[in-house]
Amino acid sequence: MSMRRLSITVLMLGALACGLLTMPALADSQARIVRLSDVEGTVQIDRNTGQGYEKAFLNMPITEGTKLWAKDDGRAEVEFEDGSVVRITPDTKIEFSQLSLRDSGSKNTNVKVEEGTAYVNFTGQKNSELSLNFARETVRVTHAAHFRVDLEDTDATLAVLKGNVEVEGPSGTVEVGKKQTATFDLADQDRYTVAKNFETDPDDNWNKQQDQYHERYLNANSYSNSMPYSYGVSDLNYYGNYYNVPGYGLCWQPYFTGAGWDPFMNGAWAWSPGFGYTWVSAYPWGWMPYHYGNWAFVPNYGWLWQPGGWNNFAAVTPVVNPPVRFTPPHPPARGGTQTVAVGRGPFSSPGTPPRRTLVIDQGSAGMGVPRGSVRNLGRVSQQVGTSGSMTIRTTPPARVTMMSPSARNMGSFGGTSSRSTAPAPRMSAPAPHASAPHSSSSPHR
Repeated sequence: MSMRRLSITVLMLGALACGLLTMPALADSQARIVRLSDVEGTVQIDRNTGQGYEKAFLNMPITEGTKLWAKDDGRAEVEFEDGSVVRITPDTKIEFSQLSLRDSGSKNTNVKVEEGTAYVNFTGQKNSELSLNFARETVRVTHAAHFRVDLEDTDATLAVLKGNVEVEGPSGTVEVGKKQTATFDLADQDRYTVAKNFETDPDDNWNKQQDQYHERYLNANSYSNSMPYSYGVSDLNYYGNYYNVPGYGLCWQPYFTGAGWDPFMNGAWAWSPGFGYTWVSAYPWGWMPYHYGNWAFVPNYGWLWQPGGWNNFAAVTPVVNPPVRFTPPHPPARGGTQTVAVGRGPFSSPGTPPRRTLVIDQGSAGMGVPRGSVRNLGRVSQQVGTSGSMTIRTTPPARVTMMSPSARNMGSFGGTSSRSTAPAPRMSAPAPHASAPHSSSSPHR
């Protein structure tokens, strides 16, 4: 072989080797989609489409580069696959700088707080990493931790509710333990002081209420433990129940699904860069049933969700055995960045405080019922199935009030869990494109 050919061969082999070495890095950039799981009051979203901020809705997909802005009456929660959450309070802006999946299977999340107050409750599950940036500081967590960050013009504070975290910045690394607060002077190279106490914040009660909701309902049904993902599970257990259906296996159905209801009556098509149009359900439980598994129309039961298909996130789940004259959902024919409403369109929870009384109609499928606001929702569903509608009092919300400087300690973050049994099928045969009313069920407590 001539020297020239040998040189060319060596160069080609070197280029191939470099390409092989860079493949894992490329594979590490796999994108993820997480859930905007709660919206209260005025919240805006920048989906990185070049359109700027627009109104945010419950169940919108959050992708890498998305920004959220809670206005003066707004609050929001974002739920990750492992059940970790980030919550923001009024006058807060955050950016999801990184939502990636490494080739090893580990999930990497980076959130930047641009202003305001954010809570992070990280579950610390295996193969999950989360970092949070505020000012020039970085918090990296790989184990369970719950903390709050307040970013103001001249200073920033990090308060640890559970666990312990390390913060890296211009003044070095500092470890902040449970019930401790670190304050950073942004005008003096972020020099910090650590107080061995915990000063409460006006929004701590709201954050605690959301935690208690998830803790109460996350494991309220034994089937939940077999799901590979946790985002949306609390809402499934609160807003509906599971049935063992012959020929279909274990299926889930929301409460209040009267005749004429179908899963795609209310929602919207929302555009996300890199993913195209994705279905955004208007229902408070409407996350996993629209991105995994499929919907099936079953005589004597009505519409049921069959869990499954966990390896592929779908823009919208397929439909099995639809009734006559049912039109399967399809994204808009023309591409674009606008949100296209269907039926009543997307729905956001009201601002605080919520209404003290609530009218629930058969066929609402839980839409308009704030999470955790009604006790024994399954039992209420039985009564509404008989009467057609019902006016009930809601559970008073956590009060958001200013606290005195001496009020340092938070209450317990514990919650309770319960299990339920699957109810019997509904016995009346539904007409085409309709669901039969509920029969007796064992409600979640």
